[in-house]
Amino acid sequence: MVAELGHFTLILGFLVSLMVMIIPLVGAYQRWPGWMRFADVGSNALFLLTATAFGALTYAFVMSDFSLKLVWLNSHTAKPMLYKITGVWGNHEGSMLLWVLILTLFGAMAAWFGTGLPPTLKARILAVQAAITAAFMAFVLFTSNPFLRLDPAPLNGKDLNPLLQDPGLAFHPPFLYLGYVGLSMAFSFAVGALIEGRVDAAWGRWVRPWTLAAWICLTIGIGLGSWWAYYELGWGGFWFWDPVENASFMPWLLAVALLHSAIVVEKRESLKSWTVLLAIIAFSFSLLGAFITRSGIITSVHAFATDPERGVFLLLIMGVFTGGGLVLYAARASVMEAKGVFGMVSRESALVMNNILLAVAAFIVFIGTMWPLFSEMFFDRKLSVGAPWFNAAFTPIMVLLGVILPLGAMLPWKRGLLARVGGQLRLALMLALAIGALFWAIQTGRSALGPVGLFLGAWLIAGSVTDLVSRTRKGEVLSRLRRLPRADWGKAVAHAGLGVTMAGIAGMMAWKQEDIRVLKAGEQFDIAGYTIVLNGVNQVQGPNYLSTMGDVSLLKDGRDIATLHPEKRVYPVAGMPTTEAAIDIGFFRDVYVVVGDAQDDGGWAFRSYYKPLANWIWGGAILMALGGALSLSDRRYRVAAGARNAAATQQPVAAE
Repeated sequence: MVAELGHFTLILGFLVSLMVMIIPLVGAYQRWPGWMRFADVGSNALFLLTATAFGALTYAFVMSDFSLKLVWLNSHTAKPMLYKITGVWGNHEGSMLLWVLILTLFGAMAAWFGTGLPPTLKARILAVQAAITAAFMAFVLFTSNPFLRLDPAPLNGKDLNPLLQDPGLAFHPPFLYLGYVGLSMAFSFAVGALIEGRVDAAWGRWVRPWTLAAWICLTIGIGLGSWWAYYELGWGGFWFWDPVENASFMPWLLAVALLHSAIVVEKRESLKSWTVLLAIIAFSFSLLGAFITRSGIITSVHAFATDPERGVFLLLIMGVFTGGGLVLYAARASVMEAKGVFGMVSRESALVMNNILLAVAAFIVFIGTMWPLFSEMFFDRKLSVGAPWFNAAFTPIMVLLGVILPLGAMLPWKRGLLARVGGQLRLALMLALAIGALFWAIQTGRSALGPVGLFLGAWLIAGSVTDLVSRTRKGEVLSRLRRLPRADWGKAVAHAGLGVTMAGIAGMMAWKQEDIRVLKAGEQFDIAGYTIVLNGVNQVQGPNYLSTMGDVSLLKDGRDIATLHPEKRVYPVAGMPTTEAAIDIGFFRDVYVVVGDAQDDGGWAFRSYYKPLANWIWGGAILMALGGALSLSDRRYRVAAGARNAAATQQPVAAE
């Protein structure tokens, strides 16, 4: 009966979402307070109903209720409890229910924390969010119902995909969806403001916290996915430019652009048209990601489903909301007239350049991801676009972005002097150049990738420190730093985090070393100054798998510094092998060992990697997310726009 309760609440939620989609819009048009307030009540009810449905599905997984088809396909009684719970979203139907739950969560949060919004704008925002929710609830109910029963019920399940039975993948999808779906709030704010007929500084301040929250979660989700790919798949890399990886990266790039352009709207009432367009397009790319992973048009190890019917439904959702948003955007062009005027050398200009580079970067990733599909559809040619193309096209954009970022962060609004800012950043530039030159001199070979990456990393970190110090006075540095707004600290930490990640990527790609060989027990070899000794290989029984586990000693200068246990697991129920790399993690390097198949001569295949600065990649991602969280915790992000805007926003111009 619990499953039936979940199914019933999901149907009821769909009906409520239709009501929230219509009633507040009519109320805002007619200025009927009661009808507008229904948006708050309905949004809360939607969240409670969807949470009940999600809780019912979770209960079925925890209790191993194999009468539910979804549980039978994705669980097993021998599976650890963590993976029974995460099995809820480790499949298409459950992940889409999680998607809907997060949609309703953001709608409810807008009702809870949107008390400073004008009533008409708030009603319209919640109505748009409910429309998105209704579309995805219909998708779940009509094409992806997670509550289908089996009769008779099987005695046991087929188990979860072994690749998903990992802590990194347990938490990766929820964070990724919080980011994906969180961008729906930016879309709802954009469409609500267009219906309202007002896009101003107050709107820029209101939309930023929601975009920032989504970006933080998307950063964490992408970081977790990259980390999982690094240590779980056994190939030693962190990013493959896989279509589904790209599907999450494109909204991330556009969310960064949206965050920066919203600053210009708030501070200078410029870039309003561009910012609203970014809000629409960023969420559209989130919908594109859902389409890519669930339509079957592109093959990927990350893909959830390959049902054409689902793909058509998602394509219809994407067309309705993207097309509808763009039509409304064109119709309301007159309400987005820019007011602020700024010079060529100013923070506004730097942020415009920032947005152009990020948009071009997203476009490059989009072309590389979708070109094989376009080529097959229109030219009947099967092509593939691999990492070399992406690296060659994407890297120069990121290098240029890294160069201008510290300069733009310190330029004043309206107009400034480049020479003055350059003088403030002189020491940071000298330090960065010195670090780049040092690594150019000491590296083996003459690749520019490593030194340029270290230069950019040092430039961004030192530039962030310089930006903070420039806001203080001589003799009062520490006291003034403590009193700086959290948003200033957040910006500096996030920019420094980008520098750390850039340095990590460059160092790992430029100076990594790889060794592939067959080893017998007692044999050893050297890699990058380390000695790897194979002590033996054992067969180990896990909770729901069989493991071939290596016993490896890692030595440095004859001293034993670590014992590593790489594994090759086989899950009997799923009949699928997985690789569990063993990694000795260090601040400046990783030593990475993978055990392969047994060989005819009694040896074992081993792959070993030396990865300089590997953990800087994810350390930088953590710093970027931390910087976003610091900014989000600033009280100025949690309140409505200032009193000077409050009165103006109560009576929208050209509302209908």
